[in-house]
Amino acid sequence: MLSVRQRQLTRNGRVLPLIPRYFDLLVLLIQRRQTAVSRTEIFERVWSDVVVSDGALSQAIRTLRRTLGDDSREPQFIRTVSRHGYSFVFTDVVEESGTAAGQSSTPAPAAPLPAIETKPDQIDALVDRLLNDEATDEEQRDAAEQLHTLGTSKAIARLISRPRHGRALALLRDTRWDVAGAEDVPLVGRPEGLAAAWHLIRLRVRDAFSLAERRAISAALGAAIAGAIAGLAGGAMLMRSPASEAPSTIVPVLGLLGAISGAIGAAGIAAGVGAAEAIARSRRSAAIIAGAALGGVIIGTIARVAVRWTLRGLFGIEVPDIGGPLEGLLLGAAAGLGYAATTSRPGGGMATPSGSARARTAIVVGVCTAVAGLMLSITGHPLVGGLINEIAQASSGAQLKQSRLADFYNEPAFPSGTKILLAMFESGLFGIGFATGLTRRPRH
Repeated sequence: MLSVRQRQLTRNGRVLPLIPRYFDLLVLLIQRRQTAVSRTEIFERVWSDVVVSDGALSQAIRTLRRTLGDDSREPQFIRTVSRHGYSFVFTDVVEESGTAAGQSSTPAPAAPLPAIETKPDQIDALVDRLLNDEATDEEQRDAAEQLHTLGTSKAIARLISRPRHGRALALLRDTRWDVAGAEDVPLVGRPEGLAAAWHLIRLRVRDAFSLAERRAISAALGAAIAGAIAGLAGGAMLMRSPASEAPSTIVPVLGLLGAISGAIGAAGIAAGVGAAEAIARSRRSAAIIAGAALGGVIIGTIARVAVRWTLRGLFGIEVPDIGGPLEGLLLGAAAGLGYAATTSRPGGGMATPSGSARARTAIVVGVCTAVAGLMLSITGHPLVGGLINEIAQASSGAQLKQSRLADFYNEPAFPSGTKILLAMFESGLFGIGFATGLTRRPRH
């Protein structure tokens, strides 16, 4: 019997435990039974708020089949529709009276697994399969999931007594999120714990690399648009300045510079965020902030060296106050903080909020990066607008001096007030564009 209200699946009076997302998938398939549900629709309905690889759906179907006692070769419950999706073909499903199969409900915490009497040879046989290098990835993951259902602690005890078990331990840890009631699989202090951690990183990066790459490109595009808007706005303000000597071509030039700067910065920070989301399923927020900060430092360092070499080699200009690593660190950490705070995901995953939730994420990230821009400006670390002014000051006859913006504030030269406003404007807009692009849902 299926109870959507209680979020339970029972057979012969026994509760069959499922994690909330797998339960939602089962409800969708039953609701549309005898109809082939496409993989695209499943991702949009069940994983609407997070981006996962195709392997996540395959694993969910495998878990449902094992829970129902189904066989993919002779399916009685879930049939694979080649190159399309899946169909629920079992007809004798009893739905709880008064509850529609599509009704939403707040997911309940996963109940502990029911006690199962196991024999030592059952666990040993699964451990052997998990350690078998000739077994397929799907067979090994299936073995790891079954070990969780038989008892995570017992499985760990048997596994760590075997030699060269690092990769198997990583698989056991990675699959714990997909088995209702599974226990934690700590790696610290375990034999081959470092090897297991390395294998775990490789597993998660391999599965999510292409998705993270697409998200980084999308974030770079969003920040490029925001940077172009900031540059065009700055150019227009320069043109309207009473004492401006700048030609009209300055507007598109500053727009292009803003777009390039935004895209480069966002690509580095988004790469760090994507790597953190792919690797960390626990302590996700801390990993995202650290990954974004590291990505910002790396791209900031590269940009600093590139700008210095370009100015020195092509124009013979030396600008000592060229930022990079510190600016990347603070902006990256701020963007990561805002994104992590508004996309909390137990169990990890690449979040893709939609509608008002997406707008809220973009605004919060923009506020965080604006605060970072304020801190950088106060401490004398210029962003793109300030850097352009520094370059203009070092160039005889340059017409890109941002000091003309001070005319709007009745301030002399390029004072602190103008610097602060300019830094907050460009950094805040960067954060909004970055978050908007990062949370765009890529197509499967």
